[in-house]
Amino acid sequence: MRESLIPVVPMSHTAHIRNHRKPRRNATTLAMRAGVAGGVLSTLAVAGAAGSANAAESATQTLELPTLTADLATQLAQSADATQQAAANYELQAERDAAAAKAAKQAKADLADAKKKAEAKKKAEDARKAAAAEAVSRSSTRSVLSASTGSGGSSTVSAPASGSVATVIAFLKAQVGDAYVMGGTGPNAWDCSGLVQAAFRQVGVDLPRVSQDQSTSGTPVSLSNVQVGDILYWGSAGSAYHVGVYIGNGQYLDAANPSKGVVIQDLSGYPATGAVRVL
Repeated sequence: MRESLIPVVPMSHTAHIRNHRKPRRNATTLAMRAGVAGGVLSTLAVAGAAGSANAAESATQTLELPTLTADLATQLAQSADATQQAAANYELQAERDAAAAKAAKQAKADLADAKKKAEAKKKAEDARKAAAAEAVSRSSTRSVLSASTGSGGSSTVSAPASGSVATVIAFLKAQVGDAYVMGGTGPNAWDCSGLVQAAFRQVGVDLPRVSQDQSTSGTPVSLSNVQVGDILYWGSAGSAYHVGVYIGNGQYLDAANPSKGVVIQDLSGYPATGAVRVL
């Protein structure tokens, strides 16, 4: 067979070296690259504008912060003022409540005191009325009464039926049932000398306050000659420890002790030491 011959083309000695010439850029490639570049520039422009806007907004917010802070401070100050005012109002109300409670307590005490005074005045008025009734019903002369003496014997004594003595006796009888209190001078509680002093004050006689001094006031009389209205005493004259008033029929009236109070008793049960007459 006949062999085919392949023609041999001589090659340049630089044929193996890569061509470094830049390929030509066609119009499509250039257009695409221009579009991409434009988009990038647009994006950068938008980002720049947004950054500027954000910077402006930040600046605006920074300028507004002092205003917000001032408003908040004002609100806090107003809230503090309101709290302080509320506390002051509560304190004022508490003071008013305390004053009202104190006034109510004082009013209650005043009412009780006024009631006691009214009762004492009523007792005195009742005593005067009783004395007046007794004065009308009896003669102004002294009648002879039979009375037991402190020793248990009998004697004849005279007793006034009206006048100052009757007023004293009426006052004393109006106090029967009152309490005995050491140092008491009425109107609802008495000790022995306080009661005697108050009784004789009804007729304008000012007696000493204590039993020791009352036992030496007036004219001394014997127990066999005691009359209604005479002051009886227990103990020696000048140092008596108890006093009462003779009311006739062998009886006397006194503020006895805490267990008995103001009572009427028989001389035979508790004989007196002596007596004085002031009316």
